[in-house]
Amino acid sequence: MKFGIIREGKTPPDKRTPFIPSHCETLLGSYPELKVNVQKSPIRCFEDEMYAIAGASLVDDVSDCDVIFGVKEVPYDMLAEGKTMLFFSHTIKKQPYNRTLLQEILKKKIRLIDYETLTYSNGVRVLGFGRYAGIVGAYNALIAYGRRNGTFDMKPAYQCEDMKEMGCELQKVQLGNAKIIISGGGKVANGAKETLNQAGIRQVSISEFLNEEFNEPVYCNADILDYHETDGKPPKDFAEFVKDSTGWENTFVKFLKVADIFISAHFWDNKSAHFFTEEDVKRDDFKTRVIADITCDIKGSVPTTLRPSTIENPIYGYDRFSGEEAEPYAEESLTIMAVDNLPCEVPKDASSGFGQDLIDKVVPLFFGQDPEKILERATIAQNGKLTERFSYLQDYVDGE
Repeated sequence: MKFGIIREGKTPPDKRTPFIPSHCETLLGSYPELKVNVQKSPIRCFEDEMYAIAGASLVDDVSDCDVIFGVKEVPYDMLAEGKTMLFFSHTIKKQPYNRTLLQEILKKKIRLIDYETLTYSNGVRVLGFGRYAGIVGAYNALIAYGRRNGTFDMKPAYQCEDMKEMGCELQKVQLGNAKIIISGGGKVANGAKETLNQAGIRQVSISEFLNEEFNEPVYCNADILDYHETDGKPPKDFAEFVKDSTGWENTFVKFLKVADIFISAHFWDNKSAHFFTEEDVKRDDFKTRVIADITCDIKGSVPTTLRPSTIENPIYGYDRFSGEEAEPYAEESLTIMAVDNLPCEVPKDASSGFGQDLIDKVVPLFFGQDPEKILERATIAQNGKLTERFSYLQDYVDGE
């Protein structure tokens, strides 16, 4: 079998890679029958020569490989006809901007496996970059707060060599007695907590956060069951909530009446209630002034997110009263961070963690160790047709 690592071709450039050089060395040592070809790249966060030293073959084209791994959407002219390709296709929610991509994949009879669709039989995702989105999102939240208040500044994450240097930068954080609320309970939220813990910020309970004052910075982590209710009662478990997410009132605004910083790291069904409204932010009791929206659903769960921001310019302002974009640090503005590709700021660390998960959890599946049929369940298209599980995308493919 021959694996290929494709050159990332999306604009703006993405420096991440599904496997780092040491992963290639591990793969070649673990599977003697395997060959690994790496498409030459001028932007990858690891130099081509490092892959050659690890034993991989540097090539101009990986279309002859059996299984091709990438990260982001693959340009049409780099799609390998008749091959198995794994990358984040961003098609399963019928994203309009990627309809043509899926049409081309079907036309070229590619077996498409989207990393997002790799799940265990209980529905839990096998892998993703969520942890790194949380780590960088919280880091950017602290930068935004420091700049808004003129108390400290840190080197942006993308200018740091790695997460170790980010940790050194976190020693500059001065928050006074600020309160930080994190929404969500998954990998993204846990990544955000890693950053706050490293900055020396103490976690407190929901009751303490809502009702007590502190002479130090603190944070609280609230999950879905903590801010949804019907008739004053929360869902008994996550399953009850997702059974009909539209039937629950969102009470998250109670946290925003006491929090200085809001880091959104939650799961959100677009049929669910928003976390607050445009009218809420106009009220005198709406205390939060910095919002790091890692979820980045435009005008979605966090309605003050007007647009995605960029790695180079991650922060913009939201005028509380007009609802329009404004100067980010003005008195009547909310300071918004809404970068939608946060893991790209730490490409070496993110690639290292993602590739190790691929080696541990996905690569063995290609060598007959797939009793749960994870690959079969994750296959969106094969032999020019959508698989049964993803047949709901047919009208999307047809442009209807």
